[in-house]
Amino acid sequence: MKVLLTGVAGFIGMHTAHALLDAGHTVLGIDNLNDYYPVALKLARLDTLRRREGFYFRQLDIADGAGFQALQAHERCEAVVHLAAQAGVRHSLMAPERYVQSNLVGFANLLETCRQTPVQHLLYASSSSVYGNGTALPYHEDADTDHPLSLYAASKKANEAMAHAYAHLYGLPCSGLRFFTVYGPWGRPDMAPWLFTEAMLKGEPIHIYNHGQLQRDFTYIADVVAGIVRLLPLPPEPVAGSPPWRVLNIGNHQSVPLLEMIATLERLTGREAIKEWLPMQAGDVRATCADSSALTKLTGYAPATPLAEGLAHFVAWYREYHGL
Repeated sequence: MKVLLTGVAGFIGMHTAHALLDAGHTVLGIDNLNDYYPVALKLARLDTLRRREGFYFRQLDIADGAGFQALQAHERCEAVVHLAAQAGVRHSLMAPERYVQSNLVGFANLLETCRQTPVQHLLYASSSSVYGNGTALPYHEDADTDHPLSLYAASKKANEAMAHAYAHLYGLPCSGLRFFTVYGPWGRPDMAPWLFTEAMLKGEPIHIYNHGQLQRDFTYIADVVAGIVRLLPLPPEPVAGSPPWRVLNIGNHQSVPLLEMIATLERLTGREAIKEWLPMQAGDVRATCADSSALTKLTGYAPATPLAEGLAHFVAWYREYHGL
């Protein structure tokens, strides 16, 4: 298929583009290359894709509705993988307007673009943040998501509802993937694996929130993109009056204590972390764990990368990228 992939210069976007190209698809990637973190990292990711046959790039902001619609009307991509968003729970407390523009206005533009120039499948990124703190582990897709703890989480919950409306009104096949804590080479500088690795190698303190009483479902990037590629050719069908819409967890089905992850990084870097213990961060959740059985049943998705192995790949990449 010819696939329109938004957020292609992002962490998950770059890896997904490579996996789609490996599977024989053509990829038209778009990204606004914003400065949420260093643009040089995004350009370096793009450089790994520009050399590949079947990849094309356009710099475009999804908040530009007219530009987005004109692009799809001209290119007529058969499917969309929508990964563009303003990411980060903590940043949403400081710059809420970015989340409104990208995650709400941008997503509305995406849906309207897919209505005007229909696609076979819209696969978009949601988040485990929608579950908040009120759900027993592991999270199942039917669990309560009515109590988000941050604007970021609320924007992802809104995306799911907006997609449902378009699936109901216009028959647009929509699949939302609730990503858990995705990590690996080329990861984001605002996430714990990068922040902790960088601080340890520089001999600087790491900030540990809720005094270390946090758990996360860490999911390696290669496992995540395998699930995306498998799901893309399987759009939901309308069943018994229900629209062609679904949401699915994509995680590792393991909840790892944050302190265990830190200890693993200490072994891999050969440096003991200087720990600064802090209270719970506003908007954060205590623990996450995915029940991904629905995705497994549909696609055979089965994450296979242990945390120690995945972190070893990340640390090796980090050293190479920074010339250490």
